Amino acid sequence: MSEAKKKRRQYSADYIKYGFIENPSNPSSPLCLICQKTFSNEAMKPSRLQDHLNKMHPDKKDRDMTYFLEIKKKIENQPTISKLFSSASKQDDDGLRASYNISLLIAKTGKPHTIGEDLILPAVKEVITTVLHKPATDIIRKIPLSNNSVQRRIDEMAENIEESLCNYLQTCQFSIQLDESTLPTNEALLLSYVRFIKDEKICQEMLFATNLETDTKGETIFDTLQKFFDEKEIPFNNILSVATDGAPAMTGRHKGFIACLKNKVPDVLAVHCVIHRQHLVAKNLSERLHTSLQYVIRAVNKIRSNSLNDRLFSQLCIANDEDFNRLLLHTEVRWLSKGEDLNLIKTKNSIAAFVSKLLLYKRNIGRREFHTFPCLSAVSFKHDDLLVYCQHLENLYNDFKERFEDILNMDIPDWVLDPFSNVNTAGPSQLEEELIELTTNEELKIT
Repeated sequence: MSEAKKKRRQYSADYIKYGFIENPSNPSSPLCLICQKTFSNEAMKPSRLQDHLNKMHPDKKDRDMTYFLEIKKKIENQPTISKLFSSASKQDDDGLRASYNISLLIAKTGKPHTIGEDLILPAVKEVITTVLHKPATDIIRKIPLSNNSVQRRIDEMAENIEESLCNYLQTCQFSIQLDESTLPTNEALLLSYVRFIKDEKICQEMLFATNLETDTKGETIFDTLQKFFDEKEIPFNNILSVATDGAPAMTGRHKGFIACLKNKVPDVLAVHCVIHRQHLVAKNLSERLHTSLQYVIRAVNKIRSNSLNDRLFSQLCIANDEDFNRLLLHTEVRWLSKGEDLNLIKTKNSIAAFVSKLLLYKRNIGRREFHTFPCLSAVSFKHDDLLVYCQHLENLYNDFKERFEDILNMDIPDWVLDPFSNVNTAGPSQLEEELIELTTNEELKIT
């Protein structure tokens, strides 16, 4: 028969009154607080511990428990090699975390990576020495912010964020926004943003920014997007809608990006990302109207581009008590919309109303009814001028119908417009259940 296993004695909190605690490096062995001697596990019993106290430390045998607790506290607060290494490791970890956080701030502000060593570290040193009155050398040394370090931090964080975003887009539906622009160095840059719902919140993130190596045709833009989606395993069917600018490469009927995307995803909703009526109107002018517009643009730019003319014009506006005294320099730049979030329902209503008004304006001008054009009624003009204006309004009507075809043809469910009257048309049973709770809320009906 095998020998019976020896019984392992456990430490009890009452042993502190004999001047013993658990050995920090070996909890199964008692440690004397007075002589720092460690005993075997067999000595872990009251009689042996008290015997050691009476024989070896007779002057301490009548001390109360508070005395031994004070000694225990002093021992625990004494620095050890493991504590020193642990403290140093924590400081290094804090410095590394600060390095990542500062690198993220540098990336968000678009500043050069050298700003870490050139400005941020000297500023931190000044704050520590001036405000906290502490030496800053050791702290500064633990925060690596060299040009290469900042670059590595940003690349690591970007890779992690992109991976997490793409993994989420693999399983959810989203809207995508694209814009192509040429940089001053003649590089063609393609930007893409996505908008999706996560944790019942609308989130918007930058998906990618990449150079177009050759041309900027719609097919090239689509191939670039398809290559990215294939690499990240993102299904095209997850795209609900796409927003672009009005460039032919994007909106071309046959070879534009939208046409290529609709061949892949027929039901995708295409919208214009920059809703500026004046900008769109000026894109399709007759020769006479275009010439008039160029006169205005040249006059504005002549004032704005010359500092003396700009100051004189400002004083003229102030003298005439005008609301504004500065002019904006006219530029032709395509950019992604940075305004308020686009509400498709309100957008459809606004565009549909504006398109319908264009035909009304054309009829009114043809009948010489100028109540909607007070400036036109205040000047004299020829009959040929009216024909130019009418033709422009007709061209604008056709352009808007083509440009916003998807929005104008968009079907909005009745239960979205009036949830209190269309409870049974919400679709899935879960949605109908939530809609019933909504329609029975009397407070919502009042608001």
